[in-house]
Amino acid sequence: MEKPTEYTLTWTVTDDMTAKRIGSAGAKILSTPNMVALMEAASLELAKAYLDEGMTTVGAEIHCRHLAPTPVGMKVSATTRLRSIERRKMWFDIEVNDEKGKCGEGSHLRIMVAPKKLEEKSGT
Repeated sequence: MEKPTEYTLTWTVTDDMTAKRIGSAGAKILSTPNMVALMEAASLELAKAYLDEGMTTVGAEIHCRHLAPTPVGMKVSATTRLRSIERRKMWFDIEVNDEKGKCGEGSHLRIMVAPKKLEEKSGT
């Protein structure tokens, strides 16, 4: 079976996800940190199809542009596409859309790691 190269994750914007909630002067609209979280979560789900048993990924880099506001109650979706895999590095291109159209875009790097090694490095 062929591995997927695209994945879409949809959330509904809640009060807890707003710019106002995190202390920004913004109104009740999706905050940029929460848009980034959606982008990362979608990429993590796609990455799982490429991992050997016992492996996971960690986010290492993200570049994003927040292009338009998304109000509370509206659905917002991140569609991530796997651009390339270079050894342990997985590069994704992501587009974010709400019910009115494109509201964000970016790229994301995830690194494949063994959870045990991650725990050793983090001291947990």
